[in-house]
Amino acid sequence: MLILITNDDGINAPALFPLKQALDTVAETLVFAPDHNWSASGHPKTMHKPLRADPFILPDGSQGFVSTAPPPDCVALAMLGVVERKPDLVVSGINHGANLGYDVFYSGTVAAAVEATIEGLPAIAISRDFEEKEQDMAITPGFSDEAVRMKNAQIDYTPIAAFCARLAQKTLEHGLPANTLLNVNIPSAPWEHIKGVELTRLGQRVYRDELVARKDPRGRPYYWIGGLPPHGVPDQGTDIWALANNLISITPINLDITAYRFIEELKRWKLEEL
Repeated sequence: MLILITNDDGINAPALFPLKQALDTVAETLVFAPDHNWSASGHPKTMHKPLRADPFILPDGSQGFVSTAPPPDCVALAMLGVVERKPDLVVSGINHGANLGYDVFYSGTVAAAVEATIEGLPAIAISRDFEEKEQDMAITPGFSDEAVRMKNAQIDYTPIAAFCARLAQKTLEHGLPANTLLNVNIPSAPWEHIKGVELTRLGQRVYRDELVARKDPRGRPYYWIGGLPPHGVPDQGTDIWALANNLISITPINLDITAYRFIEELKRWKLEEL
């Protein structure tokens, strides 16, 4: 068995190597990760420029790949032949920050798992929620992304990675249905405070984006999308509710997002007469 590991936080993300070490106890592993952070990149497909994938030596001496590609294309490159063996499972993460509700449409972490699912492989996307202090740092003037990364480096990912390995083992044993992936979110609470695992549905994410308009030295306008961190509606049974209650959320996601019940309503529109 071979597990392909990728992420959207980049090859130097503090969570990547602990995840590999844990998954090494389950199967052979291969890291194939981007060379920089692709958070909130969605699902880009590189069609009009070349991509690089260079050997990279990990702290344990094993060889992985670091790529100029976004997370989904890291999976695609591995599947298309950069890697000699076809993986049996793709694990994307451990992302720094939760991917709840509508986040799955923005997340590079989830996008890598989606790409694997499209290619017919079972896949798991794994994310850990921000601590409240980290969210404050991210929006407070004077705190840089580097400050948030340093805070990330202080997190003990060992128990989280061990849980991911146990989930990976179960996934290899049982498989996943076609077109289905697992989206896993872990609370930011200390591991001993986590109460258990909940099978969930996607919740309703609430975004609080604000437009910041400024002008450059030549008077041309430019814009930032800023605002407060998102929150969500903690309806019982949702991923948002689970994290609010210190539960690990596991949400099965199917790529068929057809609104089947609305088809009957559309028939009443008599669209064939257009």
